[in-house]
Formats: sequence, C-alpha cells, structure tokens
Amino acid sequence: MVMRVLAIETASEACSVALFEGERLVARDHRVIGRGHAEALVPMIAALPDKGRADRILVSLGPGSFTGVRIGLATARALGFAWGAEVLGYPTLALVAAQAQADQPGEPLTVCVNGGHGEWFVQPFGADGLPEAEVRSLAPQAARAGLRHTLAAGNRARDLLASRGEAGLPLGILPDASAVPLLPPALLTGDLAPIYGRGADATPMAERAGA
Repeated sequence: MVMRVLAIETASEACSVALFEGERLVARDHRVIGRGHAEALVPMIAALPDKGRADRILVSLGPGSFTGVRIGLATARALGFAWGAEVLGYPTLALVAAQAQADQPGEPLTVCVNGGHGEWFVQPFGADGLPEAEVRSLAPQAARAGLRHTLAAGNRARDLLASRGEAGLPLGILPDASAVPLLPPALLTGDLAPIYGRGADATPMAERAGA
C-alpha cells in the first residue's frame, strides 16, 4: 500500500500544504499571506483531496514566525490524533537549503531568514544538505561577519550578501511544503518541540541596546 504524506509549512510569511502518495505529488497550495496562518491553514488542508487525510504528517518546526510554527504544530498534532497518523517534524531552514540545492546542486550555502528584534536566523549547510552548525539568531552585522559561503538562500539572503556584490548568489526562497521530499531523511524527527533559534547564551536586549 502506498503511503500518503501530508506536509505542512507555516514558519514564514508563506503558508503551504502538500499531499503526496508515495513520491508522487497529488496536490499543493502555497500562498504568501504574511499573517493569518491560523485562519488559512485548516481550510487549505480541507481543500486537498480526501481533505488531506494521510498516514504520515510532516510539519515545520521553525525557526521563523513563532505564531506560525505553533499553529502548524497544533494542527499537525490534532490531525495526527484524529487520523492515527505518524507526525514528524523538520527544521525550516533545512527545507530552504534543500530547495536552494535543487537549483544549485552540491553547493554549500548559508540560509538567512527573518528573526525577531531586528535579528536574522542564520545557519550554514554543507553540500550534502546537512547543517554545518546550529542555527543562530544574529544581528545583521554579526551575520555578515561570520558568512562563509557565496551562496545564500532565504528571505534575507540578498541582505546577507549585500557586501559581496557579484561574488555572491542570493536565492530569495520561501519554504514550500511541496519540497519536503528534498529534505535529508536524517533531519526528520519525532521530537515536535519548536526550534526557537535563540539559545540561553543570547545577548539580552538591554545589553544590545547599550552596545
């Protein structure tokens, strides 16, 4: 029997869902909505064939929009319980990296997307699509100072590479649920804790303001 998989992506200004039968994409819906994931997500799933019912659900863990990630996780958990489906999570920045490497095969890159408090979420990925380091939340200047690649992807990629001029290649990619099969299988996890991207060693806002 062919497994049905529902993918849910809500960690950015885009909201997207995709339904697969085995490796075949059955249907997808990808919308750049900014806000309003709570109102959009369930109707988007309900509009899929068989109302999106699946044997497995893959859902974004972030980092990105705190509200969007929580909405996606809550929906995935509820549907998993109702359908008796397995629910697995995946890192959002890894999905952006996988989409970029589908366009630029075998190229290491840095993913850079909007964070909070004027910072960016930044993470480097190797040619195999696996993270080279943990995701970090950095001020723009610090993100540029630590840049190790000429290829960058995400909604802040162009800003990250601004100082590199023609030497850098920015791909303004938003995560898309239909690209989930591109993810390295090792990155799928049963731990559905959101990835916040800000560790305990993050610099307090008061200190940053006084710097």
